[in-house]
Amino acid sequence: MNSPFLSIIIPAHNEETRLPQTLEQALAFLKTQAYDFEILVVENGSSDRTFEIASEFARAHPSLRVIREGLPGKGRAVRRGMLEAKGQYRFMCDADLSMSIEQVSRFFPPALEGVDIAIASREARGAVRVDEPLYRHLGGRVINFVIRLLILPGLNDTQCGFKCFTAEAAQTIFPRQTLAGWSFDIEMLFIARRFGLSVREIPIRWRFDPETKLSAVQDAFKMVRDIFHIHGAARRGVYDRHP
Repeated sequence: MNSPFLSIIIPAHNEETRLPQTLEQALAFLKTQAYDFEILVVENGSSDRTFEIASEFARAHPSLRVIREGLPGKGRAVRRGMLEAKGQYRFMCDADLSMSIEQVSRFFPPALEGVDIAIASREARGAVRVDEPLYRHLGGRVINFVIRLLILPGLNDTQCGFKCFTAEAAQTIFPRQTLAGWSFDIEMLFIARRFGLSVREIPIRWRFDPETKLSAVQDAFKMVRDIFHIHGAARRGVYDRHP
């Protein structure tokens, strides 16, 4: 398959429990669509059977490919997948599938035209949150307020793990990405704006996963630190250099 219409990139660190159901649902849906697709599972630094499970699926499904990235870090895994993908549109997808796979078609043509990057939003008008504890919601809004204040004004939800890029946008952004951890979403959207790429928030129905690996307080401190890193890199011209 030289150039499928859609690539789905799934970063997977210690996802032996959630990954099988996610792959089954994704494959079942995508096989009903008219376009060609590929799924890339990027296993990075797992200590469980994530790689073996993904490889078993790949042997049974030629449209699925497994990439082994030795070091952990979601940002590192997404970057690797985006740069190895072949699709005209490249969709990053959390392994918990907290956004149903059926919603993916809203992120690219014919449903959405003329947009370089479409990001899932739990806060845009029309979005629905399911089963999320109030403290998690309030914590997320505080984090987003800081993000809007310090680096990305106007975006209501930068951290949802479902985002779609045109191939051209992916090739502009991801070679310039420097952050390997949780804040990589902020950096890639900052780079997108720096290069004048259009970003659209898509309201989604999203279900809270109690097995989430994020720690609101700890990761918030890391995020602020990383925001200053991004501003510093921008001042030094890091993002303006040819990768």
